[in-house]
Amino acid sequence: MDITRSSPAPVRVVAVPPEPEPADLTALPEPIAVESPQPLQPLPATATTATTSAITTAATTSATATDVRGRRGRPRPRDLLALLRPGQWVKNLAVVPLALLDTHPWGAAAFLRTGWAVLGFTLASALVYVVNDLADRERDRLHPVKRHRPIASGRVSTLAAVVLTGALALALTGWAVAGPAWQWWPTALYLALSLAYSQGLKHVPLVDAFIVATGFVLRLVQGALLIGAQMSEWLALCVFSLCLMLALGKRRHEMTAAGRAHRPALRGYTLAFLDHLVVLVAVLTAVSYVLYLRDDASLAAGASLVTLLSAPCAVFGLARYLQLLLVEEGGGNPVHVLFRDRATLVNAALWAVLVALALLLPQSPA
Repeated sequence: MDITRSSPAPVRVVAVPPEPEPADLTALPEPIAVESPQPLQPLPATATTATTSAITTAATTSATATDVRGRRGRPRPRDLLALLRPGQWVKNLAVVPLALLDTHPWGAAAFLRTGWAVLGFTLASALVYVVNDLADRERDRLHPVKRHRPIASGRVSTLAAVVLTGALALALTGWAVAGPAWQWWPTALYLALSLAYSQGLKHVPLVDAFIVATGFVLRLVQGALLIGAQMSEWLALCVFSLCLMLALGKRRHEMTAAGRAHRPALRGYTLAFLDHLVVLVAVLTAVSYVLYLRDDASLAAGASLVTLLSAPCAVFGLARYLQLLLVEEGGGNPVHVLFRDRATLVNAALWAVLVALALLLPQSPA
């Protein structure tokens, strides 16, 4: 043996791991125990638009249905009060007492009868508001503002509104029976016109606005009847034209805010047509007011200067409303204009002081 030759290197044996068995695709995975719920992960960016839209629509519909079902319980008192629209009662306080302008001297009996007339028309107008909201509840749900009304939003159920209508009708009947005999006909005529308005006349262009204005003249007539005053034709025309201007202005505001779909009668109007009508009626209001002061108002002796100063206040009030309506695209709610616009408030206060001076001073001899 040749010891100078190196011996061969030992052979290394490497263990090769066995190949994994193929997975059994038919076996169901075992459930994984979850200790606590995990927050939902957002949808991946690859989700289709149609799937996302369907999920959003279903969620919105479910939330809306749940919200409406949650409101089907007993209505809250403040929702029932909102259904009567107490913010609109100021119209009765502003129109009915105008009959006092044509009666002198003033006494406690005249004020009590005026208050009785205001109460009757407040009940009648509240009844009309509930009936209108019941009839328009489906259409109001499509309006950006009116959809929040108690019936349209579901806060007051239809059954509760019907019960409230019956209670108001009974209260109004008691008012008519307790008052002077047959002197409630202006209120009854107002209810008849309002029901005809709700049943279809509100969809007739021009007729809808004229019925609203006529309702305010009936307020004036009711006040004059109960206090025994001789109503001036010029004053009635002034009230009618002023309220017609406000009704047309409200329709113009609705057309610019929500289009013609909400109120079918708006299909018979255009913005240019309404602009011309509003200006025309505003001129008629100013002229009839001046003629009333000149011919029929029971003014004090030497009150011509006060009368002359009150006329510009009336014209400024009309001009300010036209500015809010045509320039600033407002004026949709005349009550808000009266109590929220500073220029209107200052002008109305000055006008009231001048008219009070002309009426409260000693009367001129006959």
